[in-house]
Amino acid sequence: MVGGPAGDQPHVEVRRSRRRRRTVSAYRDGDRTVVLIPARFTQAQEREWVERMLARLAGNERRRRLGDADLLVRAGKLSERYLGGLARPQSVVWVANQNTRWGSCTPAARSIRLSTRLQSMPTWVSDYVLLHELAHLIEPGHGPRFWELLAGYPLTDRARGFLEGYETARRAGEPVTGGPQEVLADDVESAEVEDEDEEMDGVQPGDLDGRRRPR
Repeated sequence: MVGGPAGDQPHVEVRRSRRRRRTVSAYRDGDRTVVLIPARFTQAQEREWVERMLARLAGNERRRRLGDADLLVRAGKLSERYLGGLARPQSVVWVANQNTRWGSCTPAARSIRLSTRLQSMPTWVSDYVLLHELAHLIEPGHGPRFWELLAGYPLTDRARGFLEGYETARRAGEPVTGGPQEVLADDVESAEVEDEDEEMDGVQPGDLDGRRRPR
């Protein structure tokens, strides 16, 4: 249900749940922000947590809006940390025309392209896709060596699951978002919550289980 004063803010919907006892979540749904709180919150607690979650969402979205130059720097850091610095792309850019894949690369040109759809998703998801493409600069196929290269990234399985869930919801015609922000409240007592030459790869739904071969 929509809450009290906080629920009256433009484009913010507050939903109270009796089953939710220790967490507060928030997510974007089109031009609307949905905040999920425990049913027993006071109006003051509701206002406080709506403000916190709006700030948290806004902060995460600002961090995700990396420019192309920032992406190249990010790629370098991920390569050093998880691939021993072996993947060295010449360019990493956002593209808006990749509707059936999350990322793609051209090993010969050492260029990587990421779908702008990733910009609304958690950073650890876009990092996984970027690492996936970086690994293809070292190993073009999806064989055992390729997946060994990604084994050091601790959120690989979680990121694959996130993208699979996103695709499943999209195909079913359900609203899809970049995923909720969820926190555990600090005060349990008072709040009780918490397209080019040789385009070798494109991360697609079938790639996520590790069995799909490159096209």
